[in-house]
Amino acid sequence: MELATLIPTFGGLAWTIAAFVIALSIIVAVHEYGHYIVGRWSGIKAEVFSVGFGPVLYSRIDRFGTRWQIAALPFGGYVKFLGDANAASGKDEAAMAALDAEENRASMHGAPLWARTATVAAGPIFNFVLSLAVFMALIMYRGVASDPLTVDTISPTPGGPGDLRQGDVVLAIDGAALPSSDLFAEFGEELEANPRPVYTVNRDGATLDVEGPWLYPPLAAGVTPGSAADEAGLIAEDVITTVNGAPIFDFGQLRDLVRASDGQPVTLGIWRDGAALELTMTPRRQDLPLQDGGFETHFIIGMTGGLVFSPATETPGFGEALSASAEQIRFIVTSSISGLYHMIAGKISTCNISGPVGIAETSGQAASQGWLSFFWFIAVLSTAVGLLNLFPIPILDGGHLVFYAWEAVTGHPPSDAALRYLMAGGLTVMLALMAFAITNDLFCP
Repeated sequence: MELATLIPTFGGLAWTIAAFVIALSIIVAVHEYGHYIVGRWSGIKAEVFSVGFGPVLYSRIDRFGTRWQIAALPFGGYVKFLGDANAASGKDEAAMAALDAEENRASMHGAPLWARTATVAAGPIFNFVLSLAVFMALIMYRGVASDPLTVDTISPTPGGPGDLRQGDVVLAIDGAALPSSDLFAEFGEELEANPRPVYTVNRDGATLDVEGPWLYPPLAAGVTPGSAADEAGLIAEDVITTVNGAPIFDFGQLRDLVRASDGQPVTLGIWRDGAALELTMTPRRQDLPLQDGGFETHFIIGMTGGLVFSPATETPGFGEALSASAEQIRFIVTSSISGLYHMIAGKISTCNISGPVGIAETSGQAASQGWLSFFWFIAVLSTAVGLLNLFPIPILDGGHLVFYAWEAVTGHPPSDAALRYLMAGGLTVMLALMAFAITNDLFCP
């Protein structure tokens, strides 16, 4: 095989690994910093703060006596507190026995219960804070649609923009008055599809009726990384004109025909910058989360739609951005928990669990779509990492919090022997889950 044929594959692999390492390093560093800083505030001494495992590439000791280091294997990190035997915060009994009373108070195992609880809980909490901050920054950067709805950029479509113009304030479509922006989604669902609707607009102070393109054409507003559409070569701003030869003009028609394919290949006629081409792709069965916490299973190609024009935007207020970001985190958490329940109950496929290979591929694909997509992915993954660490499994933060809850109720911690067995069991569970996830990465469609 010629070297030239390997370069694109190697470049894609290198890009995927780099994106994954950057995303994971940011999330891990924030998580571990939460443990570190709250531990320090609580009087617990951190001996080592490490991003990565294995041989140390760089380190320095700060004025508090903590060694900050970057290690060669960038797939995690840890904070080792005084008295810890390892990165999982197991007790070093010999080291603890040699501590005096003051040093014992500064250790993870000799500190008061409140200090240990706060220090352990801080890691997942900082992950949620990172997600909230990133979501808020992106929402404020992109802005929200102005109210009333005002036309900004009109996307190219085969029929052209008609008489619709940039700056038009849309008052009604085919005689149906537009509601406020918070009710616009429901309005769009109720609107009868029409290839050339009449827009009632305010233009330069005058009210006009003008013909324009359909509000929801089969226009690719976005393509999901790693999806059937992405792998087939569909790109943003492509317009689907036919499905297996049948002409369409509405995104709902595309959605219904793809879902009715039952997983058989579909051939899409594409209009791209005035040129016609065809792409064939095989829709994939996917379990999609609903707002109420349930799931519905459909065949999809991984293309998202949107309005035929980009609305003029305005910067949301702090409260609005905060509320939208918190809602995004709530949806990720509830859909993740619901998905886990539905998988255990056998209601949806266990292929919905991705392992490190799948996450790495998604990170590379998100990065390839631009920095906005990449940082959105980081925020989503940070929420998932925070949630995972709260699961009540020994060796995870949630497991330690369960031990502390036991101590708060009984007045004493679990015995050292019991902790060793529980930690070993937790490690076994996590390794089994990791093996299962990697198997999904390799063999699930």
